[in-house]
Amino acid sequence: MPAIHLTPSERKEQRAIAHHLDPVVFVGGDGLTPAVVREIDHALDAHGLIKIRVFSDDRAAREAMLVTLSEELRAAPIQHIGKLLVLWRPMPTKEKAEREGRGAGPKVVKVLKFSKSGNHRPQVKKIKVLGNQRIAAGGELKRARKRAVSPKKAAQS
Repeated sequence: MPAIHLTPSERKEQRAIAHHLDPVVFVGGDGLTPAVVREIDHALDAHGLIKIRVFSDDRAAREAMLVTLSEELRAAPIQHIGKLLVLWRPMPTKEKAEREGRGAGPKVVKVLKFSKSGNHRPQVKKIKVLGNQRIAAGGELKRARKRAVSPKKAAQS
């Protein structure tokens, strides 16, 4: 599986974004174990752009890790600076779950009722509003009415 190739300007943008990030995955003395690779894959799915800290003094081994990870995980190598590796992969699109037959849940709404004389404080009432209810202009709780449908349209469906 080949790595993603970016233009220098795209890589520069990703480096600027990654500057403020903290390392998400730490690679210890055992190196790239399958568990570490799996964790990096999950981090790329969750964040897209990640920093990896490698606790190894061998620069050539770190460069080999960057190449291996980018090819194995289909990611773009962004930067290798010191003991930090930066990888980027486009985040997969998440599908939203359909919520059929479910309306809005209950909400607690604060309603202010001002006094008629103006000398007293306004009263604060907390009202629980269900999905089929609404608050009218005077602070009253009303049920939402079903929309009126003409007899012709009702007969068609």
